[in-house]
Amino acid sequence: MKELVRPARLAPGARVAVVAPSGPVPEARLQAGLDVLRGWDLDPVVAPHVLDRHGEFDYLAGADAGRAADLQNAWCDPAVDAVLCARGGYGVQRMIDLLDWEAMRAAGPKVFVGFSDITVLHEAFATRLGLATLYGPMAAGIDLIKSERAQEHLRATLFAPETVRTLASGATALVPGRARGVTLGGCLCLLAAERGAPYARPSARGGLLCLEDVGEEAYRLDRYLTQLLRAGWLEGVRGVLLGSWESCDPYDRVRPVLADRLGALGVPVVEEFGFGHCEGALTVPFGVAAELDADAGTLTLDEPALR
Repeated sequence: MKELVRPARLAPGARVAVVAPSGPVPEARLQAGLDVLRGWDLDPVVAPHVLDRHGEFDYLAGADAGRAADLQNAWCDPAVDAVLCARGGYGVQRMIDLLDWEAMRAAGPKVFVGFSDITVLHEAFATRLGLATLYGPMAAGIDLIKSERAQEHLRATLFAPETVRTLASGATALVPGRARGVTLGGCLCLLAAERGAPYARPSARGGLLCLEDVGEEAYRLDRYLTQLLRAGWLEGVRGVLLGSWESCDPYDRVRPVLADRLGALGVPVVEEFGFGHCEGALTVPFGVAAELDADAGTLTLDEPALR
């Protein structure tokens, strides 16, 4: 697995477009998030359909076509330096094939941030644009609004990425050891759901795979991991980083599933690494070469996440 193109870091005054590719966005939380971004001396611009509601499906932020248009137009706007997702939920898989990837590739690289359901876009940006992305807090997310730790780590990653080349959160080794590879991953259920989809990444070979999820019972996590194993998607993976399992079964039920399904890979696995659906979540760059030290609980990037 090769490293991907790293977009340029942000500078004060940078214009940031906020889009909602998935679920509906609470307006009050969006406004609070915009205030945080303005406090960083960024210029946030809200895409036209961010506060839309789908007429029939209340779990979507408006029509598929509108959500796709917002993302594509923001990405292709030369005045926009970064695109931040407002929230996750569900909906990216419904709109992703409406995007004009040739036009987005021609627009060149820029910073992209989001997590959860946005996993599908991280994968697509990697396979279709060859672009490194940031798996981190979103514009209307609780972490961006209320967590100083999450705010500061995202801010440092955006403006001074050389200061956060080593990520550490007190994590412990589920399987000890060190490994080198290129970071990738996201929400486990969506990585499993992407198998067989157009342009889906064929495997995690050569990668340091980051996995987390929310609201899942242990047997469902087992099912997702087993699907990835049976599909051969985990063959050749170099190491695994496990993030949060917020609102899943208690961790003393989840942990044995993770150990059972991932332990036989013969690679280092670190648990409770502090990214995903948890308070104070770290921003994890995807598409960059790094070293995982499971014993020390660290991920050290070869180069800063952004140029």
